[in-house]
Amino acid sequence: MIFFKYIDRILRIHKLLENGQTGTPEEFSQKLGMSRTSLYELLDELRAHGAKINYSKVAKTFYYKEPYEISITCIMRPLTYEESKSVSGGKFLFRILFFRTLINEFSVVTLPC
Repeated sequence: MIFFKYIDRILRIHKLLENGQTGTPEEFSQKLGMSRTSLYELLDELRAHGAKINYSKVAKTFYYKEPYEISITCIMRPLTYEESKSVSGGKFLFRILFFRTLINEFSVVTLPC
């Protein structure tokens, strides 16, 4: 669950940056439901991945200095019996938890940015 929350935050940050609608650092962190420190950590992480993020004191917003794209694709599917044996050593509990989480034969989740 933490993974999906993290991805959701990154995508929300990206959308607000693209539209130049972040507001001040305090407003931005409140929109995301996180502390300013956590916000700056995520912005630094995006910068480490090549995002050129600036802040305009006049417009009171963060923005991308250059176009930047975030594309996240997640493919989820139940493991075959052989795959589950190789991943978990055939542990029964792991297979039950995985299959309970994903019942579909095959599903693809694409998160738009």
